[in-house]
Amino acid sequence: MDEIAERYVKLVLEVGQHDPDFVDAYYGDPAWKPTGAKRALAELLSAARSTRVDLHTLAPPADADELSKLRFAYLDRQLAAVEARLEMLSGTRFLFDEESQRLYDAEAPRKSPGEFREILDRLDRLLPGPGELIARYAKLRNDYVIPRDKVDAVFRAAIDGCRRRTLDHLALPDGERFTVEYVTGKSWSAYNWYQGNFTSVIQVNTDLPITIDRAVDLACHEGYPGHHVYNVLLEQHLVRDRGWKEFSIYPLFSPQSLIAEGTANFGVEVAFPGATRTAFERDTLYPLAGLKPASAAAYAAVMHEVDRLSYAGNEAARRYLNGQADRDATANWLVQWAMLPADRARQRTKFFDQYRSYVINYNYGKDLVRAYIERQGGTVERPDVRWAEFGKLLASPRLPSSLR
Repeated sequence: MDEIAERYVKLVLEVGQHDPDFVDAYYGDPAWKPTGAKRALAELLSAARSTRVDLHTLAPPADADELSKLRFAYLDRQLAAVEARLEMLSGTRFLFDEESQRLYDAEAPRKSPGEFREILDRLDRLLPGPGELIARYAKLRNDYVIPRDKVDAVFRAAIDGCRRRTLDHLALPDGERFTVEYVTGKSWSAYNWYQGNFTSVIQVNTDLPITIDRAVDLACHEGYPGHHVYNVLLEQHLVRDRGWKEFSIYPLFSPQSLIAEGTANFGVEVAFPGATRTAFERDTLYPLAGLKPASAAAYAAVMHEVDRLSYAGNEAARRYLNGQADRDATANWLVQWAMLPADRARQRTKFFDQYRSYVINYNYGKDLVRAYIERQGGTVERPDVRWAEFGKLLASPRLPSSLR
C-alpha cells in the first residue's frame, strides 16, 4: 500500500504542473516533486488508471481494522477524482452533478425557488420598511462593516476565541501556529495555505468590505477548529504516527475537500453553539469594531436566515456551469435568491469559473458532517461527545459517501 501511496502523491504533483489550483498543500519529500518537462495528460490519465487497478489487488480482508479499510477506500476514491480531473483538463465537460459526484464523492440536493421564497418572506418580516428587500438588506449590511483599520484587531480576537474553545476539547501538537496575511485580487474571501510542520498561512481577501459576522466565520473556518486543525491532525495522526504519505498532499478537486470544507463550516457551530456566538460577538468583537453591541442579536437573526439561502448558490452554479444561464443572469439569480449584493454576486461567478462544482462542499458538506456527528451521538445537548466525534472525523481518512 505504501508503494501505491507514493505513486499517488507523485501523480498528484504531476497533475499540478498542468493545473495550478490542483495541489492545495504538499509537505512531503521534496525529492518527489517532478522536474523537467511535463508528462502529457494522456500519459498521466493512463498512470492514474493503472495505479487504481494495482490498488484493487491490495483490498484489505474483511477482518482488517477500520482505519486500514478507510485508507484503501480513500486512496481508491482520490485516484478516481484524479482521473476525472485529468479528463476535464483534457477537454471533457461534465454536467454539474456528474462532476461533483466524480470529484467529491457527493451530489448536492436540488432546491426550488419556492424553498428560497419562504426564507425571503421571513427576511422581509425581519427587515421591514420601504424599498426592495435586497436594498434593505444591503443597507443593514453596510451598518455592520468592520472599519478597514480595525479588521486585523477584530479578526485576531475572533481567532483567539475560536482557538481557546478548540483547545478546551481537542489536543493539538506543540508548536502549531499560523500567520495572517491580507490580500486582494482573489475570487475567494479567505484561504488557508497549509505549510506542514503544523503551520498555516491564512490569507484574508480585503477587496470587498468585511462585515462583523464574517470574523467568526473566517476565524473558525480557516483556523480553529477548521482547516488549520484538520491539516494539523492529519499530519500528526496519519502522516507522522502511521507513515501514510498520501496525506502529505492535498489535491483540491477531490473528496477530501468535501470533508475539509464541511468540517470547517460545521466547526463554527461546534465552537459556538446556539447563542454563544452572538454573545461572543456582542461582548468582544462589536466593541473592537466600534459597532453597537445592543444590536447584535437582531443582526444575528437576519444572518441566520440568509445563511439558509446558501443552496441558492449551488443552483446558480448548476445553471451556469450547465450552460443554462450566462454570467449576468447568474449574478442576477444570486442577487434575487441568495441575497448577495451585486458586487459579491459578480465575484461569485468568478469563483464558479475557477472552482466549478466545488461550491457543494461548503453547504452540503456541512450538512453531511452535522448529520454524521449527530448520528454518533454528538448533538447540541452533548457537547463533549460532539467535540470528541468531530475530532475523530478530522483525524481520519473518511470519505463523503461514508458520512451518509
